[in-house]
This record gives sequence, structure tokens and C-alpha cells, in this order.
Amino acid sequence: MSALTFPALPPSEPQGADLLAHERSRTTFSVHDLSNYLYGEEYLERQEKMLALIENEPAFDKSNRYFLGRTERIAGALRKDYALVKLSQEQKWTPEEFLQADILIDEPGPFGLHRGMFMPTLASQGTEEQIEKFLKPAMRYEIIGCYAQTELGHGSNVQGIETTATYIPETDEFEIHTPFLTASKWWIGGLGKAANHAVVMARLITAGKDYGPHAFVVPIRSMEDHTLLKGVMAGDIGPKFGYNTTDNGCMWFDHYRCPRISLLAKYSSIKPGSGEYVKPPNSKLSYGTMVLIRASLVGYARIGLAKAATIATRYSAIRRQFVDKDSPKMMGNQVIETPVLDYSMQQYRLFPIIAAAYACHFTSKEMMRLYYLNMKNMASGNFSLLADVHASSSGLKSLTTTMAAASIEECRRACGGHGFSSFSAFPLMLQDYAPNVTWEGDNYMITQQTGRYLFKSFRDLVAKRASGKFSASAITNPTLAYLNTYLDNPNLKCPVTSAAQFHNPEIQLAAYGHRAAHMVAEIVHALDVQKRTWNSMLVEIYNASVAHCQLILVQNFILGIRGEMTQPEGVAAPLLSDTAKAALTDLSDLFALHMIHKQPGEFLTSGYLDAKQISMMGQAIMDVMEQKIRPNAVGFVDAFAFPDYYLNSALGRYDGKVYEAYTEMATREPINQTEVVEGYEKYIKPFTNPFGKKGDTIQARL
Repeated sequence: MSALTFPALPPSEPQGADLLAHERSRTTFSVHDLSNYLYGEEYLERQEKMLALIENEPAFDKSNRYFLGRTERIAGALRKDYALVKLSQEQKWTPEEFLQADILIDEPGPFGLHRGMFMPTLASQGTEEQIEKFLKPAMRYEIIGCYAQTELGHGSNVQGIETTATYIPETDEFEIHTPFLTASKWWIGGLGKAANHAVVMARLITAGKDYGPHAFVVPIRSMEDHTLLKGVMAGDIGPKFGYNTTDNGCMWFDHYRCPRISLLAKYSSIKPGSGEYVKPPNSKLSYGTMVLIRASLVGYARIGLAKAATIATRYSAIRRQFVDKDSPKMMGNQVIETPVLDYSMQQYRLFPIIAAAYACHFTSKEMMRLYYLNMKNMASGNFSLLADVHASSSGLKSLTTTMAAASIEECRRACGGHGFSSFSAFPLMLQDYAPNVTWEGDNYMITQQTGRYLFKSFRDLVAKRASGKFSASAITNPTLAYLNTYLDNPNLKCPVTSAAQFHNPEIQLAAYGHRAAHMVAEIVHALDVQKRTWNSMLVEIYNASVAHCQLILVQNFILGIRGEMTQPEGVAAPLLSDTAKAALTDLSDLFALHMIHKQPGEFLTSGYLDAKQISMMGQAIMDVMEQKIRPNAVGFVDAFAFPDYYLNSALGRYDGKVYEAYTEMATREPINQTEVVEGYEKYIKPFTNPFGKKGDTIQARL
């Protein structure tokens, strides 16, 4: 029993529940209808059923999550992963249902890379024989795998990895070897203690020739007692900034032998005996898993943005500070302190984050549609979408995860001092989200892939236009469309003369398209005409990728609200009510205008906007926040449909009982279970009562 107790709340003051009820009464749309639009009725009903199962399973209990050390958390995560797999098998969940449950539990675990990288790699790069041998047992968790690509000395530069896989024709085997310390595999999730197999990226060498990195399925631990196999050394890399429920590991090989079937050979292979290398029909075929993960990360960015915004918005509607003399807040006949959410600065901090979460929702759906369409096309030999999907997924991964990481911290700070408490959920949320900006390609490095595609597309377009055989009507690629529009009129000017006109989505799209195309054109000129080096242009290349991907986000947000996004084959477009459409349009306006207003330089230098228009845009932003978005703010975050179990935050509770939950959590702090702290006799008492006699204190002596 805790030694800590608290008094009651003041009875005359409006409580959190009253304040949130007041907020919800102002919402202009049906929250339930908007949730249905985002997820579908089936998803929401399934969530309710899953919660009933999950909240009653001790392995998924979150009540002590903020009090545990790493050793306890790793043990708990193993227990959680085991229980989740068993529950999934009992309930016969589909992969989509499993993912939904995993998101609710919201804790990285040792089996995460087994599902997230190991199995998708086997599925996309394995032959039918390898799928039978490796993937099907992995789906039953008879083998547990990880994805070992990153090395101590090489991360983003996959072509620079040093681990070797040399074909031995005499025995029809590969010899996996770690030649140097820097070739040690590092940061591999699940490798530290859990995995018994690994997909190892190693340089394929046959007949003395190095063919670069290829994927090999390698057993690393005994299937009988989980000890490391001969020739393999592996372990955990230690505590990290976050993700401490995952056993990120290191591994090195000492002339380790594995059979030829270990090479994932759907696209490239080795002929037995001769060692002849059979190259893939397209060098980028192995990008499939990478594109899937990067496209998926856009969706996870949406979740991170939405979760942080939900907590900060609800708390800001409850937290009151000062009385606004110009516009005192009334509840009934009583003047109350102003809710923090009524202050324009708080709105400017939080409302664009709510808008960004919705923007990422639409782009995430589009990226996953394009990924599956591209995989279907590639299966029939059509690679026309691959370059665009790879470039867009790279740039969007960089942009959206950067946005989400920054926004989680902004929401934490927007909650004042209480945001610093673990009970707010922000510290652990930020720690566990932070790796997203680094893994699957450092966020600054991978934008070069987007840049290369944009510059090539621009050069090709200029050449086609110069040939005299170009037809604008033949353009189906949206990237080429905005570049072509720019080439038609590189001196285009924005026609806006009033703040209200900035709410026109066509003006917004024109601004983003002109700015992005201008940046691409300037970089191509610098590289091709001025002969600038690639390295000297990296800042501009990064900014061009951001500009391109911001256009994608704005465009998909607008098309999504209009119901004009292309749907996956056989899927009907969801219906959006008129009131919800109007409310989302306000958010879309804010999303587009806020990004311009926050960083106007590139829009000004492109020549499309001028300083006076930027000033008018600021007024348009303040008007839409105060008049349109403020009444709907709590409704917007409620529509994300995050249950309290998922949020695990005292500040973000749906019922508004913030202070009751916060203080109750404090009573569960382990050091509050005794009145006198352990160590008092040794470390405090000698100063305050040096002779150990009752009443013999420094004060008494004085």
C-alpha cells in the first residue's frame, strides 16, 4: 500500500470531465462518422472486441510500464510477444488483425523484426522451395528471425557492407565471414537474445568476383537449446535512448558454412558446382521489402502524430492558466481561468500537428496502394512504377518521420511541466519513436534517392519537349505533371489579392508545385551547367525532396477529402459526410498554408508568392484556427478513436480525469510504497542525527 495520499479536487471548480463534455458539444460533425471514414466500421468493432481480450491478459498490462528497468522490460516484452502470438493463433487472426492488436499493446518487442523484416524479405525474395523451408515455419513461429543488414561500420551505405559470403563449389556451400571489426552486424532487432535465424546481408563472392550485397537465410542458434552455433558470436548491444524492450544485437561470423539454399534466389542465384552467377532481370527488384517498410513508416508517422496530438489537445482543453481580460472564459455564471487551448500560440503549435496526422493518413493509404500495385506489375515484368514508388517512399519516409519526431516533442512541451512526467506518455513515446528517423535510411541521406529521380525526370522531360514529339496529354505521372506545368510558365505568379483566396486548394497546389519544380530546375542547372559537385549540393537536394514530398502530402489530403483518390482494386471509396468534409477541408487548408508560412523562403525565391501575400496568408491561418478548427479540435482527436488503454497517459484520458489519474499513478511509484526511503539510515541520518539520539539535531544544538 502506498504511503502517499492526496486531497480531493476543489468542488466549486469545473472538472476535466465537464470541460471535455463542453468541448465535444461544440463539434460540428459526427465524430463516429469521421472515425468510420478513417478506419471503417469493421476495424472499430474489431478494436472493441480486441480490447476486451487484451485488457484481461496480464501479459499486456501497462499499469507498471513506467516503473520498470530494462532487464524487467525485456523479460516482460518476451512474455508479451509470446502471449500475443498464442492469442493470435487461438483467435485465428489475419496479419491485419494481428497488427491492429500489436498497435494497441504499443510496445516494441523481440519478435518485432521477425514480423516486420524477416518474413517480408522471405516472402518477396524467396523461391517456392525457400518459402516452404523458411517462411512457412516462420509464420508458425517455429523459427524466429531477424534482419541483419546494418554493420558497426556501415549503415545507410548498404553497398559498403563488409560481411562476405563466398561460394565453395566443392561442398555447394557459402562461407559467411566477418573479416574486420567494422563488419560486425550491429543494431539488429531481435538478434541479441531472441532470434534463432537471421536474414544476413553479405557480399556474394563466387569464382573470385564480388557481386555485392545479397540476402542469406542463416541459422544462428541451436533449435534444441538456443545456444549459438559454431562460427557465430552474438549478443545484445546494451541500453539505448529508446526501444529498450527490444534486444538489438550484434553478431560476427568466423568462416561459418551454410548450404546454397541459404541464398534467397527468387531473382538472383548461383548455379551449383560451377558457381556461375545468375543476375536478376532488374537490379532494383530487391527494393520490394525496403519500399514496403518505408511506405509503412508513413502510416506509423500518422499514428505518432495522432497519438501525441490527442494527448496534448485534450490536456490543453482541460488545463487552465490565467484569465484573459479581453475575452474572459465563462462556464455557467462563473468566470474561469482560460483553457490553454484558447490561446492562439497553443493553437499554432498543436492544430498543424492534428492536420499533419490527417495528411499522413491519406498519403499512407496511397503509398500502400502504390506498393501493392507495383508488386503486382513487377510480377508480370512491368517495372514502370518502381522508380517513382521507390523515390516517393524514400522522401516521404524522411519527411513524415521527421515531422512526427519533432511533433511528439512539441506536444510534450505544449503540456508544460506535466509533459515531462512519464505519466504523460510523452517521454517513452519520444524515446521509442526516435529510431524512425534513422532506420531504413538516415533521413538526410535517403532524400538523395528522391533527388536523383526528380533530376532524371526533369532532364528527360526537357529532352522530350525539345524533340517536338511531346504531348502533355500523355503525362500520367503526377511528378512529371507539375514539372511540365512549370516548364510551360516558369515565371508564373500567384493571383491572390485577399487572405480568403488562399483557401482555394488549386492555389495551394500551384504554390507547392511551382516551388518544387523551381528547386529541381535550379539544381539541375547547377549540376549540369555550373558543374557543381553532388556533395556541394546536398542541402539543396534535401530541400528539393522535402518540397516534392510536401506537395504529395498536400495533394493527397485534398484528393482524399474530395473522394478523388484512386482506390485499390475491388475497394469502394469510403463516404464522407458534408459536415466532416467541411471540417477536414479546414484542416487541409491549415496544413498547406502553415507549412508555407513557417518557411516561406523557397516560395518567395521561386517567384510564385511575394512578401505581401505571405503576410495575408498569416491572417488566413489565424482565422481558420480560431473560427473553424478551435471548436472542432477535441472532436478531431477523438475521431482517431484511440482508447485510453492504448494512450496510457494520465493527461490524455478520454473522460478528462487528468489530475485524478496523474496522482493515482504517483501513488504506485515503488519508492512511495514506504514512508521512509531505503538508505535513510546510511546516507541521511548521519547528517541530520549524527549521534543517533532522539532530539539530537543541528537545530537543537543551535
